[in-house]
Amino acid sequence: MEETRSLRDKTARGFLWGGINNGTVQVLGALFGIVMLRLLTPADYGKVAMLMVFSNLAATIQESGFTAALCNRRPTHRDYNAVFWFNIFCSALLYGVLWCLAPFIARFYGDPVLLPLSRYLFLGFFISSWGTVQRAWLFIHLKNKQTCIIAITALLVSGLVGMGMAWAGMAYWGLATQNILFVLVVALMNWYYSPWRPTLHIDLRPAWQMFGFSSRLLVASILNQLSSNAFGILLGKFYGDVQAGFYSNARKWNDMCSGTIGGMLTGVAQPVLSQVVDNRERYCQVFRKMLRFVSFISFPALLGMGLVSREFLLIVAGGKWESSARLLTMLSLYGAIFPLLTLYSQLTISQGRSRINVWCTSALSALILSGLVALHSFGIYVMVTYFIAINMAWLFVWQYFAGRLVGLRLHQALSDVLPFALLAAASMTATWFVTLPITHVWVLLLAKVVVAAGLYLGILWVVRATILRESIHYLLGMRKSATP
Repeated sequence: MEETRSLRDKTARGFLWGGINNGTVQVLGALFGIVMLRLLTPADYGKVAMLMVFSNLAATIQESGFTAALCNRRPTHRDYNAVFWFNIFCSALLYGVLWCLAPFIARFYGDPVLLPLSRYLFLGFFISSWGTVQRAWLFIHLKNKQTCIIAITALLVSGLVGMGMAWAGMAYWGLATQNILFVLVVALMNWYYSPWRPTLHIDLRPAWQMFGFSSRLLVASILNQLSSNAFGILLGKFYGDVQAGFYSNARKWNDMCSGTIGGMLTGVAQPVLSQVVDNRERYCQVFRKMLRFVSFISFPALLGMGLVSREFLLIVAGGKWESSARLLTMLSLYGAIFPLLTLYSQLTISQGRSRINVWCTSALSALILSGLVALHSFGIYVMVTYFIAINMAWLFVWQYFAGRLVGLRLHQALSDVLPFALLAAASMTATWFVTLPITHVWVLLLAKVVVAAGLYLGILWVVRATILRESIHYLLGMRKSATP
């Protein structure tokens, strides 16, 4: 009983600090993003978006799934040291390759500005490699509070500098500098908070021993990055940087919201689930609790974002970004299920079944990539619809493997997820009809938020939903314990 309470408290603290971390980061990011949207054009965003796929892909290869591999064992200094130097060597090699490929990238998009911009932006993943192991140490030891401080500090520093550069007329260079400064501050503060330090005795054998597990995650991550960034490549190539900028902006706001919830999961799910991996029944109970909590938060938050997308973008960014609103509404459906996809992925990793993880992710990514390439001539809205539909369908594939691994039945998962999804959808639909007569954009935004939140939470309170009452009691308990 004491062990159960300890695990519950540890999970709750992890979610709390993960929520504070990601919530604060997203709020600050939104504030800086609003200013940047006012200062920059869709073409400016499009230029950086077209290059981020290469930078993100290189960062994924550099990390190589070693954070998860370290988490799934009791790592020694020798393990940490091997991964540290592997990351440094790998990132240096990748940066050299991308430096040489920069002229071809600029020629592919037909924009000579991308040559110097890409070589500058690609510095980010090389800088990040110097703090990867320290970040893994903080992750393994559930140092969510320190991670929160790191993220907020990095965002403040990078956001202020990027905003200043954009204000001075440096346009997309400000966006690129913002990205680089963010990873630099994160790397430096990871060193500050982590007690682990590398040594010059370089032995890469432990890294190769872990590579059997991590390489499967690496393949899955590479394909996931390609499918996630396929829009940036295809839109930049066939529709130009303006359309790429519209999509990038919509995807950014969607990811801010879903990333808050996904970040909470990433920082907690695998370490907590790994502690109960030997008890199948207990594992299933913990996983279902997480599934309910994520559904309770994710569906109203993301469907609500879709509900207010037009009013929100008109207010914060102006009419030049209105074309992003419809895309944001559509993407909110994907954003609502993204945390569930993340949670199922964490289940397979914590079970040590990286083969299943890589198969699921690889098959999904292949379907997304091939579908988007085949459909690109039909326009962006058809591509986005396909992207959302295939991700929603793939939840059932993840569920099939969850049933095989931990005995989670489909009807159990549906009973955990559907009530919150249907209630959120009904609340947003009712809100849309109720607020139809309102024409003033500010009043309409406020009315939608108040009515939707009131309906959703009010119904949960009336039906005495356990997850709502547990969340309130825990937050009140935290407040009381913090009171002197």
